[in-house]
Amino acid sequence: MVTIVSSFVWILMFRTCYNLCFPAKNDVVTNISSSSQSTVPKNLSNLTQILDLSENNIIGIHMQDFAFFHQLKSLNLSFNKIRNLAAATFRSNQELECLDLSMNELVNIECHFLLSVTSLKYLDISYNNFLSLTLGKAFSFLKDLEYLRLGSRKTIKLQKNDLEPISGKHLQEVSVGLKTLSEYEPGTLQVLRTAKLHIVLPSINYANLLERVMYDAFNISDTLKLSGIDCCQNCSEKLSNIDCCQYCSLITSSRGCCRHCNRYINSFKMLDKFSKVTNLSLQYLTLDWNAFESISEIIWSSMVKNLNIFNVKICQVTPFILGHLETTLKTFAVRQIDVVPFYVNQSVIYHFFDVIKAENLMVCESGMIFMTCPNKGNTYKLIDLSDNSVTSDFLFQDCQTLNSLETLILQQNKLGQLFEVSNMTKYMKTLKHLDVSQNQLILDEIRVCPWTNSLTKLNLSSNRLTDSVFTCLPSNVEVLDVQKNDIFSVPKMLNNLNMLKELYLGTNKLANLPDCSKFINLEILFVEANAFHEPSSSFLQSCQRLTVLNAASNPFTCTCNLRDFSRMKENTHIEMIGWPKSYRCAYPDNLKGTLLEDIHLSEVTCSTTLLLVIVLGSMIALTIVIGLMCHFLDLPWYLRMIWQWTQMKRRTMKTDSHQLSENLVYHAFVSYSQHDSSWVKEQLLPNLEEKGSPLRICLHERNFIPGKGIIENIINCIDKSYKSIFVLSPNFIQSEWCHYELYFAQHQVLNEQSDNLILIVLEPIPQYLIPSKYYKLKSLMAKKTYLEWPSDKNKQRLFWANLQATIGINLTAPSEEFFCVNTDQ
Repeated sequence: MVTIVSSFVWILMFRTCYNLCFPAKNDVVTNISSSSQSTVPKNLSNLTQILDLSENNIIGIHMQDFAFFHQLKSLNLSFNKIRNLAAATFRSNQELECLDLSMNELVNIECHFLLSVTSLKYLDISYNNFLSLTLGKAFSFLKDLEYLRLGSRKTIKLQKNDLEPISGKHLQEVSVGLKTLSEYEPGTLQVLRTAKLHIVLPSINYANLLERVMYDAFNISDTLKLSGIDCCQNCSEKLSNIDCCQYCSLITSSRGCCRHCNRYINSFKMLDKFSKVTNLSLQYLTLDWNAFESISEIIWSSMVKNLNIFNVKICQVTPFILGHLETTLKTFAVRQIDVVPFYVNQSVIYHFFDVIKAENLMVCESGMIFMTCPNKGNTYKLIDLSDNSVTSDFLFQDCQTLNSLETLILQQNKLGQLFEVSNMTKYMKTLKHLDVSQNQLILDEIRVCPWTNSLTKLNLSSNRLTDSVFTCLPSNVEVLDVQKNDIFSVPKMLNNLNMLKELYLGTNKLANLPDCSKFINLEILFVEANAFHEPSSSFLQSCQRLTVLNAASNPFTCTCNLRDFSRMKENTHIEMIGWPKSYRCAYPDNLKGTLLEDIHLSEVTCSTTLLLVIVLGSMIALTIVIGLMCHFLDLPWYLRMIWQWTQMKRRTMKTDSHQLSENLVYHAFVSYSQHDSSWVKEQLLPNLEEKGSPLRICLHERNFIPGKGIIENIINCIDKSYKSIFVLSPNFIQSEWCHYELYFAQHQVLNEQSDNLILIVLEPIPQYLIPSKYYKLKSLMAKKTYLEWPSDKNKQRLFWANLQATIGINLTAPSEEFFCVNTDQ
């Protein structure tokens, strides 16, 4: 009996659904697999198109379980405990195209429920409890059926009429599990019309059935897959901790437990030159090395062109000399070959691969640590040694027989030195594509690497290479992949890679985009997930032929330097991979996470020239406006007066009235020429004594004390006045007494170190008109700010405000008020 473990292995390995079973982009998917459901949930959306209920504990399906799923296209009920389905179960699911009922407990293979779903394209009912594989008439109504999986866990018989309902259908693929087959009528499988056939072979206990099944299988389709070749079945030894294959690897007898291999070898002898098979896959094999080589030799002598062997367990390895064969084999692929014996004569295995003459050789996931240089006459165009343990120390070194090799794949091995890898290729004159990704490659010193000149595509991704890798590259390379390394920058001093068209630098540590001046023909550039903030402004200028750029997932700094780059999608023909969702600001913090396309920096902010033009233009315009204002509105006068008023106010506020002399009686002593008396009486006195805060003004004609000398009165009035106002005009210059008053007032200023003089220019006085004896007046007018009497009435209000601010301070009220005025004699 077949164990449940082997059943699971088989069904999991070949549950390769047709593409329609996978959700399309806009399909509504509901996945409730592995959720311990015992019934179909009732709260599912009736818009569901893809429904997965696999790996649950569902026993029964009711009539209404799927009644509301009118748009259901794919239904997966595998790995449950379903025993029966009513004929009307899927009558509401007219759109159903994919149905998986494998690994359940169905007994009736009549499958009347199929009458309701005639649009099915994919149907899997393998590994149920069918007592036979006699298909019901319902299968004949599946007009669109393309993929069919059959099989049972129970012992079954197979006869010609069993598959009659599908005999006229041209299917894409049919899989039939015959592991439990107990009786077989020759020619039964040949009623099938399918492009691909998969057979799980019967147990070795039924050797005659094995030969009949394989004979029919070889004459049905050009693509055949055979599973379940096990020479170690029914091992006589009772083992507790290890399986038969492990036990066989320990005994010395070459025909130990794998004594049934000859039956399989004899069955393969029916694969003669008249069979239809050109593409053959053998999966899940357990046999000894001799049987493996014998079966391979038979296949090579047939019309098979592509041989794929997957998941092989070798129980014994004994010397077996395989001669050189002339074959028509195009592809020989071995994946997951497991040699169980720990100590093995490696030369036996290497000799096997040495004699193979195929165009494509693939030995993957098999623990290979070495591969010999093949003998002359090989026809290899492709060698794939991915997922092994190969090192570069001796692999194909000085190998001169790979004269036809075009593609060499050494992905995911243990290669260490890039120089050794380049040295390996120097005799491979036709090599175009080399893949050494996912290794441990380094370049420990900068030196010339002897690559073959024919190499155009090189994959060095996922290694430990640094910037120095650019000194060790083939000169004719067109496609270079150095993603996922430790590259910080592309050196500026490197040999020109004029042929390079595609460069992949993603997931490194680049601080800036590379300069394309060394890659003048570069068309595709990938620099995603690096560390650059602001792509250089010269990048676009140097990459004139670039058509595709992937710079996503970098920490962009969104400043003016990034403006041209962020507009690349709009302003160039370059296709931006990942735009816009994968291009976001990382700095500054206030823009972190913002899409680059949403950052709008103005032309003024980012253009120094434009900003300078605007600033200079504004300054020129302001200068013109100020000039016009100065010309028509006398703006300088207003500014000067406002400045004087501000300064005077500030000084007045700083003056402490308690610190003033107790002798002060008047706010100001006024000195003027008698010829200007009308202005003093009509303008000066009314504006200072009557308006605003009244001031006490000392005038000669009012406050000089009779009987005292004029000089004494002048000195007395100046001493008792806070300020001395001098009304300057050409008349003032001709007055001797005014000169005396000015002299005494200036003398007081020097003695007390105060600033009590106020000069009012009533009429302009040119310097050359002032006599030389008035040198003190000249000095004062040159050093001291004076007030000009404006003839414009609009300006006079500011003049009086300015004058009042100069002398507006609080004085103690005198016991006897008197006023003092001096006029020229």
